[in-house]
Amino acid sequence: MKKSLVPKQELPDMQKLISEYGNQLLRMCCLYLHDLHLAEDAVQETYIKVYENWGSYRKDCSEKTWITAIAINVCRSYLRSKWYKLWLAPANENYESSYEEKIKDDTVIKEITKLKKKYREVILLFYYEQLKVREIADILHITESAVTVRLTRAREQLKISLKGWYYDE
Repeated sequence: MKKSLVPKQELPDMQKLISEYGNQLLRMCCLYLHDLHLAEDAVQETYIKVYENWGSYRKDCSEKTWITAIAINVCRSYLRSKWYKLWLAPANENYESSYEEKIKDDTVIKEITKLKKKYREVILLFYYEQLKVREIADILHITESAVTVRLTRAREQLKISLKGWYYDE
């Protein structure tokens, strides 16, 4: 039997973490990866990493911020993998995820997924995960001003692409 990497007195309450952040992480990973099943795997891997690295959590940011940063890194790792590039990326070009299919009007989500990665990340974290600019900066390892610039540019691009759908000038 494998010993835990975290000392017994410092074990996280995984049940609490899963019930508190599980749905948010799944939604974010699904929007990030465009595949519900892959997103489920990413969330599971995220919680494994949380459990294994709980002792290194310095509490200099919120649990949500720390766990979200791990989830984003897991998603990035999946997107960089050779397996993803060979098998899933071509299939995802015209893919409608089952999560996105449940949403009646998915125009906004589709436009968000068309944004460059750096803009899509900040939009998802700010609007979908409802994180503060400071927390997003911590997660992405960029400055707060870089986050606000990316948010502004992403909003401008969305304004152009959604013109006529959600507002008129």
